[in-house]
Amino acid sequence: MRTIPTLVTAAALAATTLALAPVAAAGGGHGPGQGHGQRGPCARTDALFCEDFESQPLGGPASLDWGVDTRRGTLTVERAGRAGKVMRVHTEDNGQAFLEVTDFAVPGNTFYGRLRIKVDDFPTAPDWAHFTLVEVTGSGSDEIVRPLGGQFAPTVGPDATFWGVGADGGPTGDWTSWQESAPTVEDRWQCVEFEWYAPENRVAVWFDGVPQPDLTVTTTEHGGADVDFVLPTADTVRIGWQLYQGGSTPGAYDVWVDDVTLDTERVGCR
Repeated sequence: MRTIPTLVTAAALAATTLALAPVAAAGGGHGPGQGHGQRGPCARTDALFCEDFESQPLGGPASLDWGVDTRRGTLTVERAGRAGKVMRVHTEDNGQAFLEVTDFAVPGNTFYGRLRIKVDDFPTAPDWAHFTLVEVTGSGSDEIVRPLGGQFAPTVGPDATFWGVGADGGPTGDWTSWQESAPTVEDRWQCVEFEWYAPENRVAVWFDGVPQPDLTVTTTEHGGADVDFVLPTADTVRIGWQLYQGGSTPGAYDVWVDDVTLDTERVGCR
């Protein structure tokens, strides 16, 4: 993959700051088809999709609600102290390991995602090493959209990695719109939210409840070629880790994931 960094313009920042939605209250009851027991946050929501891993067995996960896609990587459910059960994503070098939600559908192709993550280490080699934690695909556009990913930027510093929204496979090409205003944080739990808004082909991001307007991309304001960015009609959401360049430093990666939620309203980080 090409790994040329690009920046979101100031116009995108101004245009999208006003579009950030208020936090919605948590729903009541247990949503259909989620397959969870009566423990953890997912027992108290009617979200489109929710997985808190509390009803998963320790070890290799097994669920009727989502699948597993791995290459030189593994997914395991482990205990994490007061956090209860979480999913550990482990990959070697430029491997991948994803929890995969398929047959996902939402009215108007507009939804919100929320997950809690902790990344032990980010890549510091090779130059421009590019990683993804959330990926969405679907029909109507060839774009592979990455609402949460990032890149190592050696021109900024020897350990400089930044969050960014990106895409690949469509007319806008391969891009990661990382921003120096959004540095990554190692070895600390963070709550990450994203908005997928089809009318404006917009992806917006929050960290720990704080909006990150620099990371917002839209139809005409994005990091790719000088053509319109069009969101596919989402039908698959993948959450985990993938690195696209081999010979990386470090040589293996561990990412911890919890409280994955997809819904028609913003979930929030409470």
